[in-house]
Amino acid sequence: MHHVLSLLNSGAGNLAAYLAGHVLLCLLPAFLIAGAMTALIPKASITRWLGRGAAMHVSYPAAALAGSLIAVCSCTIVPLFAGIHRKGAGLGPAITFLFFAPAGNIMALAYTGNVLGADFALARLLLCLVFGIGIGLLMAALFRRDDARHDANTDALAAPEARIAPAALGLLLSLLALLIAGTLKLWPLTATVLSVDLPLPGMLDWQSLLLAWMPADAARGEEGVTVQGTLLIGLLLLLAVAAWRGLENITEGSNRWTWIALGLSAGTLLMAAMRLEAVPAGLRCAVTGRVFAVAFTEWCVWHFARQLPAVAWHSWLWEAWRFVKQIFVLLVAGVFVVGMARGLIRPEWIQGLSGSNTLVANAVSVGFGVFMYFPTLVEVPVARMFLDLGMHPGPLLAYLMADPELSLQSMLMVSAVIGRRKTAAYVGLVALFSICAGLLYGSFVDAMFSQV
Repeated sequence: MHHVLSLLNSGAGNLAAYLAGHVLLCLLPAFLIAGAMTALIPKASITRWLGRGAAMHVSYPAAALAGSLIAVCSCTIVPLFAGIHRKGAGLGPAITFLFFAPAGNIMALAYTGNVLGADFALARLLLCLVFGIGIGLLMAALFRRDDARHDANTDALAAPEARIAPAALGLLLSLLALLIAGTLKLWPLTATVLSVDLPLPGMLDWQSLLLAWMPADAARGEEGVTVQGTLLIGLLLLLAVAAWRGLENITEGSNRWTWIALGLSAGTLLMAAMRLEAVPAGLRCAVTGRVFAVAFTEWCVWHFARQLPAVAWHSWLWEAWRFVKQIFVLLVAGVFVVGMARGLIRPEWIQGLSGSNTLVANAVSVGFGVFMYFPTLVEVPVARMFLDLGMHPGPLLAYLMADPELSLQSMLMVSAVIGRRKTAAYVGLVALFSICAGLLYGSFVDAMFSQV
């Protein structure tokens, strides 16, 4: 009984850390972007580059290029994938985008090169690109009839304009800027501009209690829960209630709950962009460059949204809310189960099984990525740890290919978008190609060392 309670506690702690650290600055803008693409972008604007009728030498490289520019985790990519697929992107290019974005984006490759070496980064880039396009082509061939039916159904979602309206384009670009401003970990976004200590007693005791419940452990992907995190979770719950009351019937018109939800969204994003830390004097509030970037992009979103007709922005918010209802519950369930799995799996087991470049070693590394999901870019220092412990470079690359793609929560979210049958095929192909990538790179490394 004690062991079961411990697992449940681990699941709850993992969920709390995820809600506090990833939902607001990552997922909230992603849902809004997906809703904007569905409601405001004419189908032709998507199908010209990513449609099933577009030339393959255009659509698949375009999908990979789009993915390379977005440095976010797989859970944040899924709403964007859902948005372009629902609006008319072919299944193949959409899958290439889904695969390439988390593992092959510029930030992930740069960080991989810095921590693991240029050879790892180059291998990750080439294999992600080739296999991402290959998986997309195979998915398009396997489900070509379903893809044709989906393409016909998207005609009903076409925006009335023949081209995207300037206000809609401005809104979409502002939302993308908001996503980047909230997630990019670069100076000056992380620089502290102003710091104030609020005299709130008991903050250190509160933080100690939280760390006792959910300690931070980078090696296991456990981020811990902070005082700021608990405040953000509270605001997130209030936002959920306001959104339910204000967006559920938004197509019939806005109400006061709609404006409360929008105000809470803006304020909560600003708080998430700040750095709140428990100190002996109370609570230290640090205003970072990210706060100014988020505030500016929020103003841009408001500026362009005001230019939209009421029907258009109502439709945008409804589509975003529909994506939340479709995906978010499965995300919560997946994160909770992953947290419980971490109570059972030990990283050293994986290292012990993956010391050589065998089929089993690569398969174990891929399976490890399913139940030990790490936030975006965190998989790289974890991979460095495994390499130092003796993991073979082949299985290590297989892990780096699979971890951003095959987390349990991501698979559940993808299944809500394209169905269980297509998701099963996608997961199988990613696992197979990741194992092949590990075996190929591992063989190359072994051959290079044998010549030395």
